[in-house]
Amino acid sequence: MPTLFIMPTLSYEGVLLGLATFLIIGLFHPIVIKTEYYTGTRFWWVFLVAGIAFVGAALLVENIVVSALLGIVGFSCMWSILELFEQKERVRKGWFPKNPKRTDY
Repeated sequence: MPTLFIMPTLSYEGVLLGLATFLIIGLFHPIVIKTEYYTGTRFWWVFLVAGIAFVGAALLVENIVVSALLGIVGFSCMWSILELFEQKERVRKGWFPKNPKRTDY
């Protein structure tokens, strides 16, 4: 009996990477806010080193999904440098609270 409908093979990798990207970006927002609140912008270089390390690891991993996830985390770390300095401005404008224990404002 001939098959009338051929069920295509579904590829979930794109959907999983999209969801993971959404979650990673969502995770970095509070990290940036807390980092600026407690330390200011002086540890921006940590995001840079972490970003370079994750991107470097992405180049070395053969699995495309894992490599993509490492790349997403790496570039999210680097984007967080910009967000850290923008967060400083948001605090200066009064959009976010200042840490009363810090004196370097």
